[in-house]
Amino acid sequence: MQYRTLGRTGYKVSQLGYGAMRLPMKGDLIDRDLAIPMIHRAFEAGVNYIDSAVGYSNGDSQVVVGEALKGWRDKIVVSTKNHCYDNDEAAWWKNLEDSLKRLQVEYIDIYNTHGVNWKSYTDCVAPHISKFMKKAKDQKLIRHICTSFHDSNDALRKIVDTEFYESVTLQYNLLDRQLEDAIQYAHEKGMGVTVMGPVGGGRLGVDSDVLKAILPAGVRRVPELALRFVLSNPNISIALSGMSTMSQVEENTKTAAEAGPLSAAELKAIGEHLEKLKKAADLYCSGCGYCKPCPNGVDIPLVFRTYNEARVYGMWEAAKGSYEWHRTEKKTAEFCQECNECLEKCPQKIPIPDRLKEAHAALTAK
Repeated sequence: MQYRTLGRTGYKVSQLGYGAMRLPMKGDLIDRDLAIPMIHRAFEAGVNYIDSAVGYSNGDSQVVVGEALKGWRDKIVVSTKNHCYDNDEAAWWKNLEDSLKRLQVEYIDIYNTHGVNWKSYTDCVAPHISKFMKKAKDQKLIRHICTSFHDSNDALRKIVDTEFYESVTLQYNLLDRQLEDAIQYAHEKGMGVTVMGPVGGGRLGVDSDVLKAILPAGVRRVPELALRFVLSNPNISIALSGMSTMSQVEENTKTAAEAGPLSAAELKAIGEHLEKLKKAADLYCSGCGYCKPCPNGVDIPLVFRTYNEARVYGMWEAAKGSYEWHRTEKKTAEFCQECNECLEKCPQKIPIPDRLKEAHAALTAK
């Protein structure tokens, strides 16, 4: 396994981390007989960083991580998250206390505010939660104050400049490079950078004929390319993989241990090819969001983005699975009432209702 320094924390961490958010389930709980051997196999292969959160796997993720840590605690950097943003101090402390019990640890190495954006930072973290976190650190219940993040480049730069956090966990992958500039900025300022979703939440975990066409020599599969792409960025400390099968553990640990970074020429060729694909997707919908909100709740950019992942990138299986999940939230194209309100807002003059029908038919076809 190859190791990197996690910013100001000083930890030497495996460049592949275990994201314990997609462990195999058995009913409403995690299947221990499958999950714990997978986590142990990753530890044996040199993975020394594992990440969970209060709500993962119906609240069972932390419990299973705690069970898996027995005999390994002194070798593993443990990360988890607190999602409390209503400034309720009692609720925040309860989450921390529950995490310590579930993980069966005396302290948490990397303690994150969960999913921060600039508004939640200024409204909640700076005036309130920061005080709770500092007190918990003073009491030696947590070692390092960190965060997971969902916002823009500008927001990340401002959060970096507060110097409150020692590391940040964020989205970055082959198809989503929007935070690349701020990632470099965070690294230069001494923050650790952990990537969640290096295989795009599983979308890049399955080969597609379109993306297979850009595999450099020596790269066997799209999941390997996706992981190596993230690890080729020198500003990144850890790529978290939500491994849900033993075969994924074996493949990813092998890649992280043996494969070097992609060359500058390979990255350039991949970038140019992906830019062409992105332009083809943007001709269909650029994702500007001017069509929102839809009076009937349809998330038009989400529908078109999901369709483009299948139509342009060839990721039909993942796109159909994602679309089916969003149907339960009533955000999908079937809820369009053809009121045509979106037509007046679209700067590209896309015939949105017709395209929604097209997308729905393709994404629900058997």
